[in-house]
Amino acid sequence: MIDFPWFKNYPNGTPHEIGPLEYQSLVELFEKSSIKHSDRIAFENMGVKLTFAEIDSYSTNFAAYVQQELGLKKGDRIAIQMPNLLQFPTAFIGSLKAGLIVVNTNPLYTPREMEHQFKDAGVSAIVIVANFAFNLEAIRVKIPAKHIIITNMGDMLGTFKGALVDFVVKRVKKIIPEYNIPGAISFKDVLKKGATLQLVKPTIVDEDVAVLQYTGGTTGISKGAQLSHRNIIAHNMMVTHWFKPYMSLNHEDIMITAIPMYHIFALTVNGVLMYSSGVKNVLITNPRDIPGFCKELKKHKFTIITGVNTLFNGLLNNPEFKSIDFSCLKGAVGGGMAVQDVVAKKWKEITGTALVEGYGLSETSPVLCCNPLDGTHRIGTIGVPVPSTEVAILDDDGNEVPLGERGEICARGPQVMRGYWQKDNVGVFFNNEWFRTGDIGLMDADGFFKIVDRKKDMIKVSGFNVFPNEIENVLASHPNVLEVAAIGVPDQKSGEVIKAFIVKRDPSLTEDELKEFCHENLTNYKVPKYFVFKTELPKSNVGKIIRRILKEEEQGKIV
Repeated sequence: MIDFPWFKNYPNGTPHEIGPLEYQSLVELFEKSSIKHSDRIAFENMGVKLTFAEIDSYSTNFAAYVQQELGLKKGDRIAIQMPNLLQFPTAFIGSLKAGLIVVNTNPLYTPREMEHQFKDAGVSAIVIVANFAFNLEAIRVKIPAKHIIITNMGDMLGTFKGALVDFVVKRVKKIIPEYNIPGAISFKDVLKKGATLQLVKPTIVDEDVAVLQYTGGTTGISKGAQLSHRNIIAHNMMVTHWFKPYMSLNHEDIMITAIPMYHIFALTVNGVLMYSSGVKNVLITNPRDIPGFCKELKKHKFTIITGVNTLFNGLLNNPEFKSIDFSCLKGAVGGGMAVQDVVAKKWKEITGTALVEGYGLSETSPVLCCNPLDGTHRIGTIGVPVPSTEVAILDDDGNEVPLGERGEICARGPQVMRGYWQKDNVGVFFNNEWFRTGDIGLMDADGFFKIVDRKKDMIKVSGFNVFPNEIENVLASHPNVLEVAAIGVPDQKSGEVIKAFIVKRDPSLTEDELKEFCHENLTNYKVPKYFVFKTELPKSNVGKIIRRILKEEEQGKIV
């Protein structure tokens, strides 16, 4: 049906197909990796290190407890709601060992968002960090979960350090609001009691659902993407093969994990891939604290870092970042949102290594495409498809558009979900095989793909299609602009016009200066009619700018 020219861009040694699954379940992957790399450091957080063997032991204790003490059985759903802490991989791997389906949950969700997700997934248990338990208290009687496990940030940091961290968090920074959840179980008690219990290993097959990965909810009500053990194992093989020509991942590598592990990118790339490769993983609990983040980076000879555009931009604009040792850095990968050209160029200038863009969704485990790390990457593109993955640009009827023209990015491959949890999946796939991403893109003659924008974010100005990403990319290149978001607002004459929200890098920046800059770089109908200066833009917890909130604020003004 479609001729895919991108194979000629595959690096030497990268196969087009991944072959049979290496493991029958993620549990097998984690167990064999724990044995293979047993005495090496798997995770480090706040200076505390755990080996692969220790993670294996703690996760087994967790699994034994939820199975034997709580009576959870294969297929039950368990929500994990916490930032990057050592407790996350412990609970995640432990839940899978017990045959449970993990429901990853953003700790910053409001009670309303939590209620929706917990009800929709039908969770039987919740593991939540104490800092956000007050939100859970507000909806406790409305959700199906029978068991609540609460962890403090210092629970796996050792007796002295753990107590110190908990004291600072609760008494000094005072970031644990009071809560009252009768019957809640301590995470420490779970591990202690679990060590005395025997886990009865459930039979897990590759088609069993491993994770309900809820879409970010930045564009509406979140839905649970059903990701099977097969989806994530296949994805792991794909990205393993993708990295191999550039860097042979092993115990000498150090991964910096700043994206929260409840996010699909960090879960499967930073989590599963690095665990299976024996790579040390440094967990950053609060990446929004850029000075603290830079201080942490100085402690490690890190070789790989992943993030989103706003995170990289924040680092680049901190004066301490330039003094970090980048001599061991092999590469940086950006995902979650478009990496702006100006950010990628500045990253290369300061670190000496490329910041390449990849692309994927919660529904695809997530990686579909990625740029090569061998210097042949193309700034402004999302690269080429990973092995065993087909990507096509289709029109609204599911037909391929001519080369270079815009259409919806659609994909098929073994990492693509089976469908949304308990939802009508009509319209989610073309011909029951091509997953519709909802992103508008194009493919060039060499097979590199480029995202134009989200289909639903497209702005119609006097009949012309305008994509916010293009406007944002131009404005972000202005030296006095720190961050930018563009949306469409109603206009009686044009239907819609563009409104740009700007966070200044230099306080002297004016609206006239921006208008002149836009006229120099954009055709007239693409130039924003309105400019609004703000101190900050609304973001998700992974740093993704949420245009939807800006739109809702504008709609509220009209109403």
